[in-house]
Amino acid sequence: MSSRLDERNRKKRYKRKRRFAIITSLSFLLLIGFLAYGKIGYETARKHSLQTLEETSTIDPKIENEPIIFQAEQQKKNEPIHILLIGVDKPVGDRSRTDTIMIAQYHPNNGTVKIASIMRDSYVKIPEYQDNKINASFFLGGPELLRRTIKENFDIDLHYYAMVNFEGFERVVDTIAPQGVEINVENRMVKSSMKMDFQPGTHTVHGKDVLKYVRFRDDSENDFGRVRRQQEVLSLLKDEISTIRGVTKIPQLFGSVEPYIDTNLNTRKMLSLSKDFFLNPVGDIETLTIPVENSFNDKRYSHAGLVLELDIEKNKEALHDFFDFNHDE
Repeated sequence: MSSRLDERNRKKRYKRKRRFAIITSLSFLLLIGFLAYGKIGYETARKHSLQTLEETSTIDPKIENEPIIFQAEQQKKNEPIHILLIGVDKPVGDRSRTDTIMIAQYHPNNGTVKIASIMRDSYVKIPEYQDNKINASFFLGGPELLRRTIKENFDIDLHYYAMVNFEGFERVVDTIAPQGVEINVENRMVKSSMKMDFQPGTHTVHGKDVLKYVRFRDDSENDFGRVRRQQEVLSLLKDEISTIRGVTKIPQLFGSVEPYIDTNLNTRKMLSLSKDFFLNPVGDIETLTIPVENSFNDKRYSHAGLVLELDIEKNKEALHDFFDFNHDE
């Protein structure tokens, strides 16, 4: 009797192992197929965007930009990734200026994204220069000096950067959301220099108008409203990727927008991130604005103009709490 029972148990164990082996093999094949499909989709979309960029860009393709230095910190295994997001206004032949400075944290293991925006008029210490607005560090030394400035003031290590100019931003929006994104205008937004007149209500807008929406600051909210709208649009674009395009389209999206973005993220890393996104889709994006409430004063300096003078320690603590840093390190 016991021998028959042992035999049945052995058969059950064998079937379970066989079933597990089949499922594991199929999952592995699906993953390999996804990566191969993603690689092909990425390269095809990138080639098409490069052709479009050459045909339509207002920037002379013969002008060669100097390589960007970015002394990125080494990302630790199983630790979240920190990416410096920069929006720039860069006329041909001029130095870059930025009105968008964000730190994005992505945790591939659990699919969480957090974005902290730093107001461009935040008065900070700039390594090797006089204290000034944080966007002055980018003007003086590009992404690398901005990285060092953030490290100096807030003790945050950045692994990558992604920088897009106005033209690139429009194309990124239209690539991710070809049908447009829906915004809700609470109060009339008028600015003649941008040919902008948004009436209150819900609007479906495309790249050019989305850019106007996130740049506008001629209301009672000033730069705080602009930062809020920037965070809002990023969340809307994330929703487009997650629900309309679908995660299987992410590699093509990366390929489509990559020619319009300056970044130190290589193709392999971007495809790896798309795989992580596929396995752990991103939910809601948590946001924070620096300076936080009751942590700054309006002040004027002869060399910097009107600034937001920060309580650095209070804002540093807010950032570390937001990103769940270990204060015991």
